[in-house]
Amino acid sequence: MTKVTMTVNGKTVSKEVEGRTLLSAMLREQLNLTGTHIGCDTSQCGACVVHVNGEAVKSCTMFAAEADGAEVKTIEGMANADGSLSTIQAAFQEHHGLQCGFCTPGMVMSAAALLKDNPKPSEAEVREYLEGNLCRCTGYHNIVKAIMAASGQDVPAVAAE
Repeated sequence: MTKVTMTVNGKTVSKEVEGRTLLSAMLREQLNLTGTHIGCDTSQCGACVVHVNGEAVKSCTMFAAEADGAEVKTIEGMANADGSLSTIQAAFQEHHGLQCGFCTPGMVMSAAALLKDNPKPSEAEVREYLEGNLCRCTGYHNIVKAIMAASGQDVPAVAAE
């Protein structure tokens, strides 16, 4: 067992983990942060995206011990300090960027990373950035609209395929 200490959503936490424990498993099973979804365990779907030291990471590809000393932000940490939805979360709600909701946490976390690096992405850039996130319900159109709205840009009437 290895002791891992990290800051998760602004709070310092320490847990004993096996060397093979994935960050996604630690977040869900030991910290009860179940918004980080596990969809594939093979880094294909993006449902488990979190931010580690400000970078978007598929948490199913990282051992918890690798995050020792890191700043980790999960979907539970995306809300504003008063508990209201962040700009991105509100845009997903307003523009119907979710259906079943399974991919939504990873999509929101990926969108936040994109907008941090590129505050005014084009529609094509949004679509390209989301290639690592799978959604089986929405067809991505409303997700793209939500991200464009969160960036403060005009929302395309009908997103291109």
